[in-house]
Amino acid sequence: MSSDDEVREEKELDLSSSDVVTKYKDAAEIANTKAKIVDICEKGDSFIREQTGNIYKNVKRKIERVVAFPTCLSVNNTVCHFSPLTSDEAVLEENDLVKIDMGCHIDGFIAVVAHTHVIKDGPVTGRAADVLAAANTAAEVALRLVRPGKKNKDVTEAIQKVAAAYDCKFVSNADTKVDDAEFEENEVYAMDIVTSTGEGKPKLLDEKQTTIYKRAVDKNYHLKMKASRFIFSEISQKFPIMPFTARALEEKRARLGLVECMNHELLQPYPVLHEKPGDLVAHIKFTLLLMPSGSQRITSHPLLELQPTKSIEDDAEIKAWLALGTKTKKKGGWKKKKGKKGDPTEAEPMEEGSNDASKE
Repeated sequence: MSSDDEVREEKELDLSSSDVVTKYKDAAEIANTKAKIVDICEKGDSFIREQTGNIYKNVKRKIERVVAFPTCLSVNNTVCHFSPLTSDEAVLEENDLVKIDMGCHIDGFIAVVAHTHVIKDGPVTGRAADVLAAANTAAEVALRLVRPGKKNKDVTEAIQKVAAAYDCKFVSNADTKVDDAEFEENEVYAMDIVTSTGEGKPKLLDEKQTTIYKRAVDKNYHLKMKASRFIFSEISQKFPIMPFTARALEEKRARLGLVECMNHELLQPYPVLHEKPGDLVAHIKFTLLLMPSGSQRITSHPLLELQPTKSIEDDAEIKAWLALGTKTKKKGGWKKKKGKKGDPTEAEPMEEGSNDASKE
């Protein structure tokens, strides 16, 4: 190759060449690709299937081990249950506050978890930090107040107080039957805590966003449409008792079949709920075993570094709740003091400083 050819080739590798510019832009387009929410949901479900498939393989009796609740990613003011269809183009953006919710089961024994993450580098500040600190602190309080003799409404009232301390609202399902339920030893509980910078009264905006359903096992109806019968048969075989996503069904028939199934209450929907635009919602969910030796939190999440604008330092009641331990001192488990039904057993206090929800 002559020196002139070498010079010409070198020049063609700079931005004077339209081909070079095109290659730079093609590379940038790939590098700038944003994560699609549906892809992450699919990866979450695939991860559960892969991991559960690696255990309980060499047993005499077949043990079912699959997704117990489809992976959901609910962003900013969206409260819950957003797990879109494959055609959805929603992506995650910088500074989004993302709630990740999922669950799996082994032989029908379910473990669920949800946590909230902010897509940014460095500490979370402002109202996003407030709503996250409210949810994290409320989760720590709930962990310590769930004990035999206490009722669900006792924990709910405490969570509401914690949320108010951060100028937030607790988003409740307003189920009075659950409120009156009393915690019992050797039982398992899903602690589901949602806090909001808004009114705490989420609404269903678009029924078409609903993609998660559960079979209503107590309902029966002879479906008229062939597509409906096909889809309901598929649901009954694949998801007899657990929630599922419509992505797991044969797509064309599902569009029609799900409508008739819903019209006749054969399925229970999990609607996508929203607070008002501009509001921020945090979600913490964990599985708690109420053992004779104390409370065991068996699902958890990494905490972000938070710099909230509000503080609980001056609230003696919340600090007293956080000072409670989760293990019983007395032999034989949770024993109540005479004449005071529902009083908690004396427990080891929480380590100093570890109750600050604003730190990792």
